[in-house]
Amino acid sequence: MIKYVTVAREAEAEDIIEKSRFIAHIRRADSKEEAEGFIAEIRKKYKDATHNVPAFVIGEKQELQWASDDGEPSGTSGAPMLQMIVKEGLTNTVIVVTRYFGGIKLGTGGLVRAYTGVARKALDLAGRYEVKDMSTMKARIPYSLLTRIQRDAAETGYEISDVVYEDELILTLYFESEKEDIIASHLSDFSAGKIQYSIDK
Repeated sequence: MIKYVTVAREAEAEDIIEKSRFIAHIRRADSKEEAEGFIAEIRKKYKDATHNVPAFVIGEKQELQWASDDGEPSGTSGAPMLQMIVKEGLTNTVIVVTRYFGGIKLGTGGLVRAYTGVARKALDLAGRYEVKDMSTMKARIPYSLLTRIQRDAAETGYEISDVVYEDELILTLYFESEKEDIIASHLSDFSAGKIQYSIDK
């Protein structure tokens, strides 16, 4: 089951619009503190810029939403970027768009298009990552079943993350929680119900 969607990687994009330079940075942030740390990092890096406009959304249900126009006319930069993140269904995501003013005013609509446009470029480069509920299972199996379970892991879509060699093998399986019943059923079928296992969620 998908818990939430965030960005897959950190990314940067740039646009030149009417001689103004816009640089967007986007990163995953799992807390308000992480988001604020990233914003501070970008502001320090571009301390000579005219504006460093931030927006972030935090929480599995997008509970915490915040943006600032950082001196741009109200509602022309931070708020539209925030709306874009929310409409994309993303969370735990922070964007900062830096502007070096080029001497030509863009107007309200122009500013909205410029900030959201470069933010969109960075978002597309960052990609999307689905965070899912995961579980682990420890299973004690005979050595003779290892190959069969390795094949099943590849076919069913789970990972054997650890193997301990004793009188029998102790496997740690890592999988999406919704696959628990399928994996347990397969283990039972392979061993006529003799495999012992325990699940941590």
